[in-house]
Amino acid sequence: MAVLLHRLGRSAYRHRKLVLGIWLVILAALITCAGVFGGKLDDRFTVPGTESQRALDTLGKTLPEASGAGAQIVFTAPEGHHLTEARYTAAIAKTEAAATKAPQVKAVMGPSQSGAVSADRSTAIVQVQYSVQRAEVRPSSLDVIERAAEKAEKSGLTTSVGGSAYGSNGVHIGPSEIIGVAVAVLVLVVTFGSLLAAGMSLLPALLGVAVGLAGLLALTPAFSISSTAITLALMLGLAVGIDYSLFILTRHRQQLARGTDPQESIALANGTAGSAVVFAGSTVIIALAALSVIGIPFLTVMGLGAAGAVLVAVLAAITLLPALAGFAGTRLTPQPGSKEAQRATDPDGSAGRTTLGARWVMTVVAKPLLTVLAVAGILVALALPATDLRLALPDNGSAPVTSTERKAYDTVNDKFGPGFNGPLLVLTETDKGAGAHAGAQAAQKLRNLNGVMTVLPPAPTHDPSQTVIQVIPKTGPDSTRTGQLVRDIRAAAPDIRETTGATIAVTGTTAVNIDVSNRLSDSLLPFIVIVVGLSLILLTMVFRSLVVPLKAAVGFLLSVAASLGLVVALFQWGWLADTLGLAHTGPVVSFLPIILTGVLFGLAMDYEVFLVSGMREEWVHTGMARRSVTDGARHSVRVVTAAALIMFTVFAGFFPLDDALIKPIAFALAVGVAIDAFAVRLTLVPAVLALAGRHAWWLPAWLARALPDLDVEGTRLQKTPQTQHKEPEPAR
Repeated sequence: MAVLLHRLGRSAYRHRKLVLGIWLVILAALITCAGVFGGKLDDRFTVPGTESQRALDTLGKTLPEASGAGAQIVFTAPEGHHLTEARYTAAIAKTEAAATKAPQVKAVMGPSQSGAVSADRSTAIVQVQYSVQRAEVRPSSLDVIERAAEKAEKSGLTTSVGGSAYGSNGVHIGPSEIIGVAVAVLVLVVTFGSLLAAGMSLLPALLGVAVGLAGLLALTPAFSISSTAITLALMLGLAVGIDYSLFILTRHRQQLARGTDPQESIALANGTAGSAVVFAGSTVIIALAALSVIGIPFLTVMGLGAAGAVLVAVLAAITLLPALAGFAGTRLTPQPGSKEAQRATDPDGSAGRTTLGARWVMTVVAKPLLTVLAVAGILVALALPATDLRLALPDNGSAPVTSTERKAYDTVNDKFGPGFNGPLLVLTETDKGAGAHAGAQAAQKLRNLNGVMTVLPPAPTHDPSQTVIQVIPKTGPDSTRTGQLVRDIRAAAPDIRETTGATIAVTGTTAVNIDVSNRLSDSLLPFIVIVVGLSLILLTMVFRSLVVPLKAAVGFLLSVAASLGLVVALFQWGWLADTLGLAHTGPVVSFLPIILTGVLFGLAMDYEVFLVSGMREEWVHTGMARRSVTDGARHSVRVVTAAALIMFTVFAGFFPLDDALIKPIAFALAVGVAIDAFAVRLTLVPAVLALAGRHAWWLPAWLARALPDLDVEGTRLQKTPQTQHKEPEPAR
């Protein structure tokens, strides 16, 4: 692979205008396709095959409005007044009439029909039922509802609009993400000491992200792609794109400082550092693609979309970056006498120059046992809150406090009880067509279950053998007791079948979300086993050692556990919630642990390869175990530190978003990268290798013969004389 990448880098350098043109044409074509054919993003979370989804699909045929999105218009009378006053009842009636004329609205049910009036008669709810799912609800339809509610306020009422029809259906880029990129650029400038080199690392990442996102948006008509999938692809594509360019460009500039011809230098950097980039990118892609084995469609799309963004980032790094280097020529050479030039010409620090990172590794290696105990103890302590991890999908209770859907949610919670924000639908079916009678009997049985606040009378569907019963729990949609109620209803199904002749199935948005969270929770451990097993296999082949992959796997698990512990402490327990501006605390987003595991696995292997490969090379050359750790780290600790800082700032830039899905994911990835890079790879890894000594590089002879010899950094390429192909530098 190193030879192929060497040739690719040289070819891209020589044909730089063609390579850049191809990338620009691809980008223009994808943007055009996205604009012409791109559809709406779909933020529904479903799991085919679950009881709740099967029942919802059935309702979609026999009672479409029950399976569609719903909106709530919440009316509150001024203090000291009741909604029974004539002016208020008239205003509510006008709002109902206006809502029925909104596009896509199937039915409107006022408080006089549903009985949705609070006990103190100060608050009432008008239910609006759409004939389509939330992803298909047009903004113009919601605008009609909101304008009707605003008109009601002229009577003195306070109104807010919420319900399942509201939610994030777009990707929002704000100042915080731009600041994150700006900080990443600052890290690049400090690392390279050059604005040109910093820009050269950023351009392939930006163009790669643009291509990846345009490609995803162009696929929306064919696949259900969520806004979370787009944002995750954006975060990962940008972060790894900058990092991968950083790795290759660092090697290129080091070689330029030693007098290597620019064309040969970028070819050699592409064959060496580029080989490591391809390997690291492949591990990230494999881990994200492995999300598809869980069998949850939205998670599969999320994983494959992010994997596609990483693939584009790898391709940009090994093709577009060499082409851009061709335009820059010798201008990327570090200035003579600069720190960058000194590090390149004196890589071993023989002239007395030792970087802060190298001194840190020497300090760690000097007291390895104390370091291992201290770091492991701290990470285990950080991981302890993860033992209380609860998973759920966010609802409007997680929306920004100033949003209309959050105001409606809070008002309903206060005046009617938390269960009104997450009702359960129970579908009853009989074999003999006596649906109404059986439904009434089933409703009576459901009223006797613990955790039920109220059960509304059964509603008929277009099939006479069916009814739909709305069950209002005593607790909110993300409460563990609501999840228990769903299990209790299902456990009562045999008894209801025996006494009423009706089969029942629990469905509705709340039940679907509970089933999705349960499936994700059950899938977490098998997925961790898959990625840990993969890491053991890959790293055993790369480093031809047993200790190195075991140490890497344990360190990865500690990083994931510590990150989840911090997520639980902040987002579930509410530590520093006010300081960090968290709008809601409660269960963790149900797919966060799996996303964190997949992404962090790839990034951990990335840093492991770049850091430990230099140590192994020193060991092969010197046979001195402890010295190989310190000298090997000297060559890579600076670039690994810069890469981790860039990754951290990019992820952290998405934290201020008012998005209940993205905020915890961004936080988890940011702290996960920081913990894995600085606590595990740059601290725990050198300490463990120093403790293990010679045994760190031991591999049974029979296994050594069976394993392929992977050269992920192209070291053999560096030892092979390359033909110099010099070319006149571009005009300046």
